[in-house]
Amino acid sequence: MQILILDAAADHYAAQLAQVAPDATFHTARSESDALEKAAQAEVLIALAPRITPALLQAMPRLRWIQALTTGVDTLAGLEGVAITNCAGVHGPQMSELAILLMMASARRFPAMVQNQRAATWDRWPQPLLAGKTACLLGLGSIAEHLAAALGALGMTVTGVSARSAAPGVARIYPRAELAQALAGADFTVVLTPYTADTHHIIDAGALAAMPATAHLINLARGGCLDEAAVARALRDGTIAGAALDVFAQEPLPADSPLWSVPNLIVTPHVGGFSDIYHQQVLPVVTANLADYVAGGVDGLKHKVTP
Repeated sequence: MQILILDAAADHYAAQLAQVAPDATFHTARSESDALEKAAQAEVLIALAPRITPALLQAMPRLRWIQALTTGVDTLAGLEGVAITNCAGVHGPQMSELAILLMMASARRFPAMVQNQRAATWDRWPQPLLAGKTACLLGLGSIAEHLAAALGALGMTVTGVSARSAAPGVARIYPRAELAQALAGADFTVVLTPYTADTHHIIDAGALAAMPATAHLINLARGGCLDEAAVARALRDGTIAGAALDVFAQEPLPADSPLWSVPNLIVTPHVGGFSDIYHQQVLPVVTANLADYVAGGVDGLKHKVTP
């Protein structure tokens, strides 16, 4: 068995996974060009899904299984003849911390404070609290459950939009048909839903119009979940008070994108899933899946996903 690992921590993964597959040959790469040189014989590819390019896939005629080091695998949509597993369930801590950071920064106008510091300007204004506010979570998966617990500890009421009938820490769940009602009752809306045809532009001009003028929008899901032009208009027109986007329809966000200069918009460079211990967080998932593959090949994989 030959396994190609494309990641900055590839050597770490290889050393640990060799204990599960001692007879396998591990090829490690930190760049696509390096990976392409080692790809031809590999039947297993371990990498962040967005780093798996058509060129790399074309260079791997023996590929049977992809272990994505991400939860989202939408970038692999349409791939046939290859089993895919992901690393769902490990991103709750970092995604929740970023959500809270962006909620506070947007509500408290923290970027304006940073600008005032640079200008040596002393200007004070009342600081809004999260306590007592309502956060609506669009999508109630494992990340939302972790975030709901954290927001509850801060004294917030949490609602959600989902097909689920109940979720820990969520006071009320609205069906998709009642999205506008859910948004109307929220001080903060946090988008966490997977990106599919059904969730494309789930936040559009109509959804933004349903939000209170004091509301703040946070997107940690995928850029396609928002109509970015509608969000920009809503911020310029004062339809909503603020927004923070970590994901975009085009990434990296082009330098000439108008989003960089939209008032009351915070831009972060798709760091929601990142952490300084990410390789430790996902290793148990990868290890378990590799053990299944060693034991039974593709048919032995218990947690295959479809992009």
